[in-house]
Formats: sequence, structure tokens, C-alpha cells
Amino acid sequence: MPNYSHLTLAPTVEPQVQPLQRIHKPSVIKIFNHYVHWRTLLRLAFDFSFVFGVVLFAVIWLGSGLPVDLKTVAAYGAILAICMVLVNNWLGFYHRAHLQSNARKRGLAVLALYLAVPIAYGVFALLPLAEVSRDFLELSAMVGVFGVLTYHVTTGNVASTLARHRILIFGGGDMALAVERSIALSDPAVEVVGFYPSANETRLAVPSDRLLSRTKSLTDTALALNVDEIVVALSERRGGSMPLRELLDCKLYGVRVLDLASYFEQTLGQIRLDALYAGWLIFGEGFDQGWLRRLGKRIVDIVGSLILLLLAVPVMLVTAIAIVVESGFPIFYRQERVGLNGRTFNVIKFRSMGTDAEKDGRPRWATAGDNRVTRVGRVIRKLRIDELPQLFCVLDGSMSLVGPRPERPFFVDKLIKEIPFYAVRHSVKPGVTGWAQVRYHYGASIEDTAEKLQYDLYYVKNHTFFLDLVVLFDTVGVVLTGKGAQ
Repeated sequence: MPNYSHLTLAPTVEPQVQPLQRIHKPSVIKIFNHYVHWRTLLRLAFDFSFVFGVVLFAVIWLGSGLPVDLKTVAAYGAILAICMVLVNNWLGFYHRAHLQSNARKRGLAVLALYLAVPIAYGVFALLPLAEVSRDFLELSAMVGVFGVLTYHVTTGNVASTLARHRILIFGGGDMALAVERSIALSDPAVEVVGFYPSANETRLAVPSDRLLSRTKSLTDTALALNVDEIVVALSERRGGSMPLRELLDCKLYGVRVLDLASYFEQTLGQIRLDALYAGWLIFGEGFDQGWLRRLGKRIVDIVGSLILLLLAVPVMLVTAIAIVVESGFPIFYRQERVGLNGRTFNVIKFRSMGTDAEKDGRPRWATAGDNRVTRVGRVIRKLRIDELPQLFCVLDGSMSLVGPRPERPFFVDKLIKEIPFYAVRHSVKPGVTGWAQVRYHYGASIEDTAEKLQYDLYYVKNHTFFLDLVVLFDTVGVVLTGKGAQ
């Protein structure tokens, strides 16, 4: 093994385990620059395979002797399975299921079943299945759908007890506790085996009974505890607090080593401000703003906004009439917002507040239960219908379908002074919907804005066509559930 003694002053004991014996699975998988948890992919694959397999098996078994076209049945099973996965995703079965109560999971399962039944009948109506017994297909489809929902309700947390991912947190201060809290919220299958304090940490926030002994080196401790991953959670990195040789040895022996910024990016889909430093942004991967990506995104914006406008015409007409009946004209309101590279533009939305919402001339954030919102406004805000006219802003190039939420210049000037790296979000076009909008509730304060900025930074760093699709599909779920609307 090469000599790394020049990297640190502290000697270490060579571990006795051979590198080939250390094979750990990653907790997340990177797909087109977006991090997806492997258990999410496993649930998606199970749901699809279960529905598809039950439909195929039931028709082959129960329909033996009947004229059955297996290609047609397979196509039906695949379409139904895809629809079932989409319904489950929109209802949140793949998002932090361990945080949902059993009552809520049962309620979502019933709702998913009600949504899946018309999907099954719709598929039956569209496909030429005259030669196949519809009773067999309907029964098999419902068995598959019901089986998936039963699995999510009764065994949704079983994965948390299997294949535990073991993490050692290097550090014993406030940041180390913040990592543990994020793990508890984001992943029930992760086990924190302990906290290994740095020799130079002067203020320890972790209770002493949870601190690992420093009698062994970090490398030996990680190997002895069969650790899959080490998260470096140090607030102070100067003065030899980072045992670089030991961390490098851990990596060579198959243990993943992550700094704070990378950990939060991969596990929570955000770039935490309290773990961020300029060098990580400058020298790290991502932030690809190449011309090919911009061209592809622009084509998708034009085609997508045209399709959505055509589909939304009836809804927009009804909304316009309802606004006029309740509070008269104007139907729309225009407001100056900050867009790409800090340039301002006028956003257009359906008016959801009274005509005198800011009669004092002082800009204010919308809040929960805001008395300026009209009755029609409450409905269209909850269903996000008020956002539809922004599709015209997408067509003229001021906005994109997916991107950070555009903010007013009054607030931007204030936020840039108070929140570090806030201006980074202006390096891409603002969006009708975005990663922050589907991951965090409506921001109505500087603190909320700082939280949402962490998701915006993740999007700016990792945005691809795949991530845009994820956001658009999640937006449908947000609209269905009314999550985060004010």
C-alpha cells in the first residue's frame, strides 16, 4: 500500500482485513445526475412486477383452454402496472412511507384502489380484448392492484428491518447530531452505529455514552463495526482535525466516505447551507449549463406548454368566469419577478386575491389563511390553477416548465443580503413548478425561503431532463393532494 504519512501527523494501525472482503452496497443510485434510493427502485420494480405477473398468471391459469392472445394480455398488464405505479407515486407511497401513520396509509391505499379501478376499465375499453374473457382479466387486475396496496399497508416498513445500512458519523458536535436527525427523517433502514469524535473538537454535543472510543483508529473502528458509510460531520476542519490517511484507508477498504454537503445532496435531495462552502460548488461536479441542455429544455418547454394550454382551456375558461362573478375584473394580474441572470420580467397568473390586496403599497408574502385571498382564490390556489397562465411566460421564454420559483425584486434584494448563495438560483430560468415546490411547503418567511433554497441549489446543480420529468410527475401528486398550497 502506498505511503500516505505526509497527509496527517497522526499514525494509524494497519487494518487486518483484506480489501476484497469489504463489499458494501450504496444507499443511493445516481440516475442521470439525480440520486434515487435503491429501496425506492426496489418498490417500483416490485409493484410493477406484481401487477404484471398476477395478470399474466391469472389469465394463463384460469383461462386455460380459452382463446387467449398472450401479447394482448401482456400489453394490458404492462399498461395497468405502469398506471398503478404512477398512482402510487402521486399518492406518496414512495416518499418517506415510514413517516405515515397506519391510518393514513390505509386511507391512501383505498384511494389508490378507487383510482386504479377506472384505469383498469379504461384499458379494457381501449384494447381489443373481445376474444379474452373480461371477467378473468378484471379479476386478475384487481387481485394484482389489491395485492400491491395490501403490501404497502401491511409490510411497508418491513424494508426498514432488512438490509440495514450502517453509518458511522465522524464528529461529535452539532453538525453530527444534525446528520442523525436527517437520517431519522429520511430513511428508517439506516442505522447510526455511533459517533467517532475528532481529536481537536472542543465542544461535543453528542452524549458521552454514544461516543465511540478513540483507543482504536477510525479505520479499525469502521471495519470492526462493519460500517457501510462514514459521514464527516465536522464544523471545524482546520488544525489537523481531519485524519486524511485514516479516511483514505477506509475508502480503500470499501467504506464510502462523504462530506456533509455530499451526504445531504445524495440522501435528502438538497444542498444544505450550513454544510456548504464555495470551493465545493466551484470544484464539484454538476452545474451543467451547456448549449445542448438549454436547447433541449427549450424545445420541451415549448411543446409541453402548448399541450398543457390546449388541455387546460376548459379549466381556464371556468376559472375566468368564476373570478368575474365573485369579484369582477381584472381576471389576471401581472407582477414583476426576477428571472434568469437577475433580469426582471412580468409574470401572469389568475387573480386569487382582492383587487386591493396591497393597497398600502407594501409587498407581503402570502400566508396560511391569508384574508386577502378570495373564495375562488382559495380553490384555484389549492389546485394550482392560478399558475396556469404562467404557461404563456414559458412560451415567450421568460420561464421554464421546471425551475426555481420566481420571486419579486423587493424580496430578492433582501434575501441576497441575508441568505448566502441565494443568487445562484438565478443561473437557470424560473419555473412554473420546481424541485423545491414539490419537496417543501409554500415559503412565507426568510426561514422558509432558506429551506427552499437548499432544494433549488440541488436542482441548479443536478438538473437534467430526467429530473424535470420527476418534478412534473410529482407536481401531479401535489395537485391531487393539495400539499403545500396557501
